[in-house]
Amino acid sequence: MSAEQLTSRERTVLEAVIQTYVETAEPAGSRTLSRRFGLGVSPATIRNTMSDLEEKGFLAHPHTSAGRIPTNKAYRAFVDSLLTRGSMAVVEHGRLAEEIGRADSPIETILRRAAQSLGVLAQELGVALGPALGKTVLRSLDLVRMSSERLLMVLQLEGGVARTVFVEVKGEIADGVLSEVTAVLNDRLAGLSLDQVASSVGSRLRDSLAGPEARELLNIFVQDAGVLFHAAPQLAEGSLVLGQASVLAGQPEFSETDRLRRLLDLTQSPQSLADAIRARPQAHGISITIGQEHADPRLEDFTVVTAEYHAGSLAGVIGVIGPTRMPYDKVIALVSHTSQLLTELLD
Repeated sequence: MSAEQLTSRERTVLEAVIQTYVETAEPAGSRTLSRRFGLGVSPATIRNTMSDLEEKGFLAHPHTSAGRIPTNKAYRAFVDSLLTRGSMAVVEHGRLAEEIGRADSPIETILRRAAQSLGVLAQELGVALGPALGKTVLRSLDLVRMSSERLLMVLQLEGGVARTVFVEVKGEIADGVLSEVTAVLNDRLAGLSLDQVASSVGSRLRDSLAGPEARELLNIFVQDAGVLFHAAPQLAEGSLVLGQASVLAGQPEFSETDRLRRLLDLTQSPQSLADAIRARPQAHGISITIGQEHADPRLEDFTVVTAEYHAGSLAGVIGVIGPTRMPYDKVIALVSHTSQLLTELLD
């Protein structure tokens, strides 16, 4: 059952329960709701409505309390149908812009500042995924001699992104051979995505008219294509930047040792957490997954709110992880605005 199938009174009571629980972390009782919200009906009527919502799966009744708390189903209904998207306070807007608005830094530094600032303002764990480069087009490449046994390959990618990779060689490479190989690589590979280069470099270089020494060097690029032309390590798809987990540790949900341990496990396994975030369906705009909607069971106590940011043709993800009890309107506004700021900055 969705929120649209609830009665007007059920919707009003459900929203009041959610708001109360988000603000207090305490189960909401009928008298509390009557006093706080002036719903225009008696506590008995509110209590009956809450019982109906519990039967429909939107509220739960903790054994130690007479009040109710929202279920994951309630939060999903709230996000999908009941939520009025809030606007950011001017002070929050200014703080975000000031913290991440310096464009003269490497992208990973910008993402780290964004994740930390967003997390502090939202009082959740800020997260950022670096842009996925596999689909990015290679514009040109250059080979620079670093030593007798090492070259530096500089890849210029679409969107102004540069990638550098060390290439191990078997001995001194003559300048003429280095120039010849550079020309062949640019002629055969420029204009392709990194994924296309990695999967087809052998066939694309097979019929080149390079001389014997140049062909020997080209064979290195063929044999090591999967490593040399993979997405850049510092911005690889799934690379994760985390804010400060300490902002979550003080929340009531993490007073239980088991939940706190699960939170720490998440932050200590960044690659698997990145995979879990990347596996979520990413909608245009804001994406929200709640509790057991996550494929990774370690996230069943959490909500993840993310939005895409863009750097030219590249796309990454910025957002927060927090308990399912979170101020969704504020968090959504913060995540949305941060993604817009990152896009403006990185473009």
